[in-house]
Amino acid sequence: MGLSFNNSTIDDLKSQINIVDVVGRVVALKRAGANYKGVCPFHNEKTPSFVVSEQKQIFTCFGCGASGNVIKFTQQYYNLDFTEAVEKLGNEYGISIKRSNFDENREKYYEVNKEAARFFYRAFTEQKNAGYTYMKNRGLDDAILKKFGIGYADEKWDSLYNHFKAKGVDEKILLELGLISESKGKYYDKFRNRVMFPIINTSGKVIGFGGRAIGDDNPKYLNSPENKVFQKKNNLYALNISKQDIGKEGYAILVEGYMDAISLYQGGVRNVAASLGTALTENQTRLLKRYTKNVVLSYDADGAGQNAAMRGSEILIKDDCKVKVLHVTDGKDPDEFIKKNGREAFLKLIDGALPYIDYKLRYIRRDMDLSSDDGKIDYIKAAAAVLRDLSPVEADVYIKKLSKELHIAEGAIKMEILGNNSNSSRNGQPAVPQRNHREEVQEEMSSLEASIIKSLMVNPGLTEKLLDYSEIMASTPARKVMDILFELYGLNGDFHMNQLTDRLDPEESEALSNALDKIVIAGNEEQVFSECINTWQRKRLLQQEQDLITRLSLADEENNPDSINQLTLELMEIQKQINSHGGRK
Repeated sequence: MGLSFNNSTIDDLKSQINIVDVVGRVVALKRAGANYKGVCPFHNEKTPSFVVSEQKQIFTCFGCGASGNVIKFTQQYYNLDFTEAVEKLGNEYGISIKRSNFDENREKYYEVNKEAARFFYRAFTEQKNAGYTYMKNRGLDDAILKKFGIGYADEKWDSLYNHFKAKGVDEKILLELGLISESKGKYYDKFRNRVMFPIINTSGKVIGFGGRAIGDDNPKYLNSPENKVFQKKNNLYALNISKQDIGKEGYAILVEGYMDAISLYQGGVRNVAASLGTALTENQTRLLKRYTKNVVLSYDADGAGQNAAMRGSEILIKDDCKVKVLHVTDGKDPDEFIKKNGREAFLKLIDGALPYIDYKLRYIRRDMDLSSDDGKIDYIKAAAAVLRDLSPVEADVYIKKLSKELHIAEGAIKMEILGNNSNSSRNGQPAVPQRNHREEVQEEMSSLEASIIKSLMVNPGLTEKLLDYSEIMASTPARKVMDILFELYGLNGDFHMNQLTDRLDPEESEALSNALDKIVIAGNEEQVFSECINTWQRKRLLQQEQDLITRLSLADEENNPDSINQLTLELMEIQKQINSHGGRK
């Protein structure tokens, strides 16, 4: 289920790779006794407090607290998730990465897409064609076209099909990937006379294509269909190229289309990605959060663009992101604006982007007549529903703004907010489940995860309790099952096994069934659920305790009394919590 690794692969990686070598490539390290020291790459400092232990194979910074093994360093430094970090290290050090059979099948699809991208690129660059002329007329440089791998699908009906037929590729794969179509037993190319935009995930794999029609052909944009390697909801266009810049700038600019992303990148605004022409999804938000929690939405200024910005903002806010919204003021989209006005003008637009609450208030009043008393009353009622979910400090800021703007007493606005639903939120704040940083992805669903899922299947009401402990589902398969169950419960307040299995691939459904068959609940689902939560919390605390002990030993070696005192206090607190969860057992 999804990309997974054997435990032996991870162990081999850690044992065969020296963390000093990996860190030393990007941080200037100097020998300091048994360890190495350097300036921390994760925060600004002048006096080196970043220590790498060759003996313990860990790094730690006594300034910002960053710490971990070689995989964790690779994740943090290169803005990668666990899977990407393992693949990167394996490739660089020639260590075989063992995947499941399911993933090996997926590799065939990735390879076919990669070959298709090469075919389109050669057609775009090696001979005169309408696609290249079109993109040059749109003001794009050759270097940028190469950077994004832009290609061309010619006007013939079977160019790509014949290319793959000569290579012996099964038509079934080509049909599933949407590279060809079939009619009355005959096969033909799906993309014809189109500029081709390869869609590449953050691991560098070609997962699909977008084709822009040249001329008046419909549809204007034709995209790859959903298949086992391509789901729009899980990916963002250009993120494979821009993720480093997003991390560097500290925020991402999210646009709607391929051309918007490419034009902004060429114009010097490189922390940009596009949502593949669909409404922003929760999965895309999670993907973006690997690199930043700060997002600027730059959608078209028309009604559809405003609605998309509003929906996108709500999805991002729900996942604890900080959101601003801008609409271009000269030209209908970012592509046109930056070509006409340049980078500095676009950055000024970003500076003036509206925070989410300001944008939402402007959005709800767009059709209201604030010059009339009735219009003001309607607006205040609608605004109260927005402010009700804010913290007291945030609400106070906006109450003052509304009072000044509408000439209505602050007290009256507060009464409107509190009088209708004073208990709508806890301490004036929305109940948002807190998620900590996910631990390393496991290769299979654990028995603890399977026990949690079986408890939920027996008693779906336990789903609400799981919200505060969702990080217990650490493996890829368990995380996917949990997300589906959260969605089903949110829609219906209930779910059944067949609803879950309908959303899983056959391999995933079979693996889940096998895992659940091993778990016996016997009518004690609430007790089993509670014991699982307690066991997970205790194991996590024990791991934190071990990490602190290791860091303490390193602080002692470095003769760093301030860090020793701080880490000792943290260790004592962790040990108290361990005792409250049943001790070490």
